[in-house]
Amino acid sequence: MRLRNITGCREMIGESEFVVHEPETMKGKWREAFGNDHPVYVEIGMGKGRFLMDMARLYPEINFIGIEKYSSVLLRAVQKLEEEELPNVRLIRMDAEDLENVFAQGELDRIYLNFSDPWPKDRHAKRRLESRQFLARYNQILKKDGTIEFKTDNRALFDFALEEVEAAGWTLKEKTFDLHADARLNEGNVMTEYEERFSAQGNPICKYIISR
Repeated sequence: MRLRNITGCREMIGESEFVVHEPETMKGKWREAFGNDHPVYVEIGMGKGRFLMDMARLYPEINFIGIEKYSSVLLRAVQKLEEEELPNVRLIRMDAEDLENVFAQGELDRIYLNFSDPWPKDRHAKRRLESRQFLARYNQILKKDGTIEFKTDNRALFDFALEEVEAAGWTLKEKTFDLHADARLNEGNVMTEYEERFSAQGNPICKYIISR
């Protein structure tokens, strides 16, 4: 369940040095924002930031950007970052539909989609982050050999996502319907809060890796 209506959350986010408040001004200049030429990885729908921050600790040679739509959820990640101050993490509060206004063509090396909102009604299919509409957006901002990694416990969403890969002209590099039972693909896997919860309930975790 998403957190909402936390009094003063936007003000607290607005005061954080880790949140980029006018991300459109950084289009094409994200490596400058980090002060290096390291690869840039983005997690869309980062939630409270556990996955992003764990990855940032493990891979200090990579720049990580977390995108979250809801201020009250983003606040949790901001609070964690204020305590630890990971230099290779930046956060953005925005809707993923605006990605092309924030990132230049080929600016990103990898995109993570972790336990995205399934938008279960058929009429909302184009809102799913794994839809062909969003794959077209990712096509613009990912470098030529960039990849997308998607994890979910929602089999219906995963089946939909697999169909969209081919329809959008992307290439399926890896897939599994039970990540934690797949020794090769699970090696080095960093879990999200949802992943830990769902797998503990016995739900298999699906994953794909795609490229163009």
